[in-house]
Amino acid sequence: MAGLRVPNSASGQGLGGHRRSWAELLAGRLKRQKYNPERAQKLKDSAVRLLRSHQDLTALLLEVEGPPCKKLSLSKLIDCDSSEACANHSSSFIGSALQDQASRLGVPVGVLSAGMVASSVGQVCTAAAETSHPVLLTVEQRKKLSSLLEFAQYLLAHSMFSRLSFCQELWKIQNSLLLEVVWHLHVQGIVSLEELLESHPDMRAVGAWLFRNLCCLCEQIEASCQHADVARAMLSDFVQMFVLRGFQKNSDLRRTVEPEKMPQVAVDVLQRMLIFALDALAAGVQEESSTHKTVRCWFGVFSGHMLGGVISTASPKRFFSHTLTQILTHSPLLKASDAVQMQREWSFARTHPLLTALYRRLFVMLSPEELVGHLQEVLETQEVHWQRVLSFVSALVVCFPEAQQLLEDWVARLMAQAFESCQLDSMVTAFLVVRQAALEGPSAFQSYADWFKASFGSTRGYHGCSKKALVFLFTFLSDLVPFESPRYLQVHILHPPLVPSKYRSLLTDYISLAKTRLADLKVSIESMGLYEDLSSAGDITEPHSQALQDVEKAVMVFEHTGKIPVTVMEASIFRRPYYVSHFLPALLTPRVLPKVPDSRVAFIESLKRADKIPPSLYSTYCQACSAAEEKPEDAALGVRAEPSSAEEPLEQLTAALGELRASMTDPSQSDVISAQVAVISERLRAALGHNEDDSSAEISKIQLSINAPRLEPREYTAVDLLLTSFCQNLMAASSVAPPERQGPWATLFMRTMCGRVLPAVLTRLCQLLHHQGPSLSAPHVLGLAALAVHLGESRSALPEVDVGPPAPDAGLPVPALFDSLLTCRTRDSLLFCLKFCTAAISYSLCKFSSQSRDILRSCLSPGLIKKLTYQDWLHLELEIKPEADALSNTERQDFHQWAIYEHFLPKSSASGGCDGDLEAACTILVNALMDFHQSSRSYDHSENSDLVFGGRTGNEDIISRLQEMVADLELQQDPSVPLGHTPSQGHFLFGIFGRRLQALTSGWNVAASLQRQRELLMYKRILLRLPSSVLCGSSFQAEQPITARCKQFFHLVNSEMRNFCSHGGALTQDITAHFFRGLLNACLRSRDPSLMVDFILAKCQTKCPLILTSALLWWPSLEPVLLCQWRRHCQSPLPRELQKLQEGRQFASDFLSPDAASPAPNPAWLSAAALHFAIQQVREENVRKQLTKLDCEREELLVFLFFFSLMGLLSSHLTSNSATDPSKALDVCAAVLECLEKRKISWLALFQLTESDLRLGRLLLRVAPDQHTRLLPFTFYSLLSYFHDDAAIREEAFLHVAVDMYLRLVQLFVAGDTSTVSPPASRSLELQGQAGQPCGIDNKSSSFSAAVNTSVPEKELLTHSRGNVKTPTLGHVGDVTNHSCLGHVPARLAMRRHCFCQSPFPVV
Repeated sequence: MAGLRVPNSASGQGLGGHRRSWAELLAGRLKRQKYNPERAQKLKDSAVRLLRSHQDLTALLLEVEGPPCKKLSLSKLIDCDSSEACANHSSSFIGSALQDQASRLGVPVGVLSAGMVASSVGQVCTAAAETSHPVLLTVEQRKKLSSLLEFAQYLLAHSMFSRLSFCQELWKIQNSLLLEVVWHLHVQGIVSLEELLESHPDMRAVGAWLFRNLCCLCEQIEASCQHADVARAMLSDFVQMFVLRGFQKNSDLRRTVEPEKMPQVAVDVLQRMLIFALDALAAGVQEESSTHKTVRCWFGVFSGHMLGGVISTASPKRFFSHTLTQILTHSPLLKASDAVQMQREWSFARTHPLLTALYRRLFVMLSPEELVGHLQEVLETQEVHWQRVLSFVSALVVCFPEAQQLLEDWVARLMAQAFESCQLDSMVTAFLVVRQAALEGPSAFQSYADWFKASFGSTRGYHGCSKKALVFLFTFLSDLVPFESPRYLQVHILHPPLVPSKYRSLLTDYISLAKTRLADLKVSIESMGLYEDLSSAGDITEPHSQALQDVEKAVMVFEHTGKIPVTVMEASIFRRPYYVSHFLPALLTPRVLPKVPDSRVAFIESLKRADKIPPSLYSTYCQACSAAEEKPEDAALGVRAEPSSAEEPLEQLTAALGELRASMTDPSQSDVISAQVAVISERLRAALGHNEDDSSAEISKIQLSINAPRLEPREYTAVDLLLTSFCQNLMAASSVAPPERQGPWATLFMRTMCGRVLPAVLTRLCQLLHHQGPSLSAPHVLGLAALAVHLGESRSALPEVDVGPPAPDAGLPVPALFDSLLTCRTRDSLLFCLKFCTAAISYSLCKFSSQSRDILRSCLSPGLIKKLTYQDWLHLELEIKPEADALSNTERQDFHQWAIYEHFLPKSSASGGCDGDLEAACTILVNALMDFHQSSRSYDHSENSDLVFGGRTGNEDIISRLQEMVADLELQQDPSVPLGHTPSQGHFLFGIFGRRLQALTSGWNVAASLQRQRELLMYKRILLRLPSSVLCGSSFQAEQPITARCKQFFHLVNSEMRNFCSHGGALTQDITAHFFRGLLNACLRSRDPSLMVDFILAKCQTKCPLILTSALLWWPSLEPVLLCQWRRHCQSPLPRELQKLQEGRQFASDFLSPDAASPAPNPAWLSAAALHFAIQQVREENVRKQLTKLDCEREELLVFLFFFSLMGLLSSHLTSNSATDPSKALDVCAAVLECLEKRKISWLALFQLTESDLRLGRLLLRVAPDQHTRLLPFTFYSLLSYFHDDAAIREEAFLHVAVDMYLRLVQLFVAGDTSTVSPPASRSLELQGQAGQPCGIDNKSSSFSAAVNTSVPEKELLTHSRGNVKTPTLGHVGDVTNHSCLGHVPARLAMRRHCFCQSPFPVV
């Protein structure tokens, strides 16, 4: 064994001995050790910890490398400029080296590579931190980072990179880590932001780090730095991720288990940013400071483009709702009493623009209903910041018109809750919300005075339920007194709550307290004007100034209504001290009276006639005005007259304009032009008599009458000076330099025409361009065209223009006004329009040659660039006046043929054509024709012009083109349809009519009715110009006898023409004859024409009975035409259904003849209609005698005849040119009624018709216009004196109907509508079921009968004033204006109605 022992290497003794290396010794030791897995793992973990804690990774690698190995480093790899990096250090080489080193160390390669990349990232960030951008990289460092990330992506792709280790290493260099680096890591997929945040041990610390970096990022964006696009992309990505993860559906921050870190961090960062912004605004951030820029940028993240990637998810909506809650509840320092005192300063106009901008962005995502509901929820559950709550209310009513009703409903609920249980919080909230909304003016919300009167000024007020409610109200109002504005105290005093007399002391105590407070504030109750303005800047205006404003407002109201304003009348009675001491002196200020009395003169005369001006005061006023007229005569007597107040400023304005024109040609004077324009602006204000305060007054909309523009003489002169000067200056400047080098003089000059003088400028432009255009000289045309361009340049700063009816309600922007001013109706106007448009386009091309095409187009009205689509071309053609056309009639027709068939028809729709679709071309033409005739351009607005179809325009040729195209379409029938058959689809014209009618305003008000009637008259006129096959189809087939076109026409008649194009239960003769001609044409093409006619007309009895009654009315003129048309093709007699019409007319004629009458043919309703029309033609003295024959007629005929007679009675009142006198119509109704009652035939069902009644209602309601059926109560009480004495006892239903008719009559008188008292269908059916059969008696009616027999004598009930009752008259369509008709029914009927009504009805 001794021979095998290794010699002692230390001593080196013995033969053959040598020193062994460390590697050999280590190798020998390893051979002697046994493998221990647990010890190996511990060793590996220790090595990893050593590697992670080492500060210099490269040095560590050098410690274990052998001498021949080169230094392993990434610095050259990420150095883009190093050729060595490109040659020797590829990603694969570095990866291989990392694997070798990891193998030597026994460390995972992912951990080793993550540490190396993190170290290199730290080097990049450290270099970048030396720059002035603490969150952004420089261009150089961004390139290095890009190379590094490419290497990291290589490591990831080859599973050589640990994301977790990399995140942990990054947080060790958190203080130097830049936000842009984090963004690049996230965007390029190295490590997501969520992974990075989840790996941080301290959630609040990482939230604070992100907050600081986002603030810096926002500041850099607003500073317009070099890399702003990168910064915006970063901000957008971060915000989208925070919103998506922080407000995802499953995110619940209140759950007890430990949630994920990312949602909490996201919500924390977003909340930190919002709180920072709100605190900055509350502290009064300075404009353009770094904080202001940060807040402005952060509020911009609420816009759509910032959230574009996640806008389709539900997260943004939850984020916006959460944000709104934070806005309303953050830092609730103010109390409700503070809000009462200070809320005037929190209106929309006075709120910080950044906060209002944030509100508007929140409004984009949340609906008004959601916003109001959210506000209600927050106020009910949390303490709030009252300033932001009330400024939010202001923004809500300003931005959403529908918010007014939502707030009113919410306030109504709050008030009901408050008075129900004396909830003070609800009361305070309601008053604050109403007052805040009222601050935004009547266009946004009703005034506080109106709301207060509506809430407490009647017995229906919230306070009227009990004494407890009254005490609660006055206690609340009294507690408000120390904090109230004088305006609100004045409202409470002038419009006090209605209080029962026994509780009057509560009101007087409050009034005394309020007046004492006003006295302390040194405010008189009389200082409140007639037209209060609670949104004014000051609390109280001086009485004299307030009176001047009241006079101006009262004169304006009088000018529009022609009546003395109610407010003035009330003030003359209830506020006489203010009226006499302030209002009348302001109104009766002496002046030189105009030769033509103006609105002020007419208003004064109206007050005088109403005895509202004391005679002495009026006499003094007249004498002072006469003295003012005599003063100028002194100059003729040799007295030197001083320059008038108007002439001197105008001379100064002329001088200032001359100085400016001299500067135009002197280049050395270019620096003084802005100062000269300022002088012109000041002298213009003086010339027009505007105060300095007036210049800041903002005009919301300009009223302009295109057809009759008028200017005061002073305005006319001043504006002419301005426009002439502008044209001269342009010519002078253009002689020196082209438009693009003329400087800003034109823009500066144009701004002097804005503000208060802009309406006068536009009015004068209307006079010049619309009425005098062809007479303008070339310099004027060029100058005014340039002015139009500069007005378009400032379009965003100019108010809209309302050109008045019948133009659309929506206002026009100022540039679009030129579309209305420039017309092409005549040869001269067409030439002028071409000159003006060419001048405007040429000037804009020169002036803005360096600008983009979009900016160029924004300066020009679309009407000036005449790129005509087919629709635009039609509108221009419709305006042409044939008598002054530049083309002859033949040339115009040829031009139409070419334009339609060769140009617009084959052109693509994207280019303004029709894609070859002839039906589409017809559709556009019809719509254009309808739009034109609904606009003001279709009429000649001279005094003697008639508003008729056609008028003095060139539409006749366009109608001819429509006829040609429709005829072509009729020939283009689907070849798959058998010959002689009609396709199943309807006609496109009815689709057009339906869509247009659906777009119109519905309702029975006069404006809506007239607009609908005018539209329908146009439909009828178009239909009459087209083939009759449009109404019926070209033929009928046995499988589908009622064609789609017939159904469409029947629907149009039943739903629209019945109400607006019929008179007395019949359509006009022209459309009736047109339909029957088309009917016969189509039926004659079928196999059995007679059978087909009978079938169609039989269907008309149920589908469209108005067609048949119309045929009866016009049968004398219709019969010869139809008979000739039928006999031309058939030798057989007329079809049976047409013979019935003949028989009906013959029966009516025989009935009114002296001879014996033949029995009435069936159906009875047709015979009744024929008899009704015949009776209308008989002289009044013969009616009574002839109607005695009714005793022999069938009961059913009498009922129908009574209904048609009622319709005739209404028509005699409603139609001014009715052939029947109202007295005659009433006699006819009375005669038929007498016959009905004599034969004991029930007729009450006629006053309770419903569509569900198959026997009477469905038929008669489709014959009578809705307007007539609404007025049936009027006819009922017109016949009251003719009812039988025992009607109330004989028929149980009589009193039901009588009271129902009374309520409807009252409703008509009050509101012109009966919809609120419509009877239930069950009651109506019940009454109809009683017609013609004995009346049944139930318990309620029995009890009422007993009450009638005992307390209401029959003579008093039904014969009250019998024989002396005046026939009521109709004063207006839909309204009963004669008060006498209301007195026909005893009040006891309405009072006792609850005793017998089986179904409750509202009582008026």
